[in-house]
Amino acid sequence: MRKRTKITMDPKYILMTIAIVCVALIIVSFRFQDKMTPIRTAVGSVVTPMQRGINKIGLVVADGMDYATTVKKLVKKNNALQKQLDDLSQQNRLLQQDKYDLDDFRKLYSLDEKYSDYPKVAAHVISSDGNWFNSFVIDKGSKDGLKVNMNVLAGDGLVGIVTEVNKSYARVRSIIDDESSVTGSFLKTSDMCFVNGNLKLIGKGMIDISGIPADAEVKDGYEVVTSPVSDKYLPGILIGYARDIKTDSSNITQSAHLTPAADFSGLDMVLVITEVKDSGDLEDILN
Repeated sequence: MRKRTKITMDPKYILMTIAIVCVALIIVSFRFQDKMTPIRTAVGSVVTPMQRGINKIGLVVADGMDYATTVKKLVKKNNALQKQLDDLSQQNRLLQQDKYDLDDFRKLYSLDEKYSDYPKVAAHVISSDGNWFNSFVIDKGSKDGLKVNMNVLAGDGLVGIVTEVNKSYARVRSIIDDESSVTGSFLKTSDMCFVNGNLKLIGKGMIDISGIPADAEVKDGYEVVTSPVSDKYLPGILIGYARDIKTDSSNITQSAHLTPAADFSGLDMVLVITEVKDSGDLEDILN
């Protein structure tokens, strides 16, 4: 089988040929201008629509490129604004937290001033056994001088008592716990009573008072404080306010409800009185 001979041409000859053809066409166009009119018209009728189409495509492409550029800029700007918003939100959260902490410190300072006779240490609540903080853990322990039976304050008065102490933390049982009972007295009349925890009632914002003498002239709104005869609680600490006072069926005592001086729906910081009641103090009172 014979191999076909491959014809090659120098590119410069091709370029010269094209140039000559172009010059020839230009000369013919000028020389026979009148005769070329129909040809130009025919070519124009074909080329013009193509030019319009190409122009439209060019405009669409240009608009698309402008749109893409604009979108890219907007996305970049939006990301920058979102970052600024996130930073501002974080700063706002920190400021809010600082405000809450400041409010807590102000309340603790006010409470500290109210019971200035007692030495105290502030502590954060770090965990709770229930929604109503009937038992919770604080971030101070024996290394901070805490001991079992130390009284704990928050809000405007008594929260509970320390029941367990470890080196760096301690557990507190609140006065609202079902196992809690505090010997109290009415501040205005000095009549004795017992404040008993009641987790079923605390949802309504109250716990129980029992053992009020039948002849005690007490009224709703009277302050109830820790009694001097209490074996574990230091005297004179506000427990709460009496309400719904009524005479018991035995006609020997009265009972009531108590609105606690502290808010047990949310405890964040407390004050622990770093002094344990001496049993000898109770004996002196009784004697």
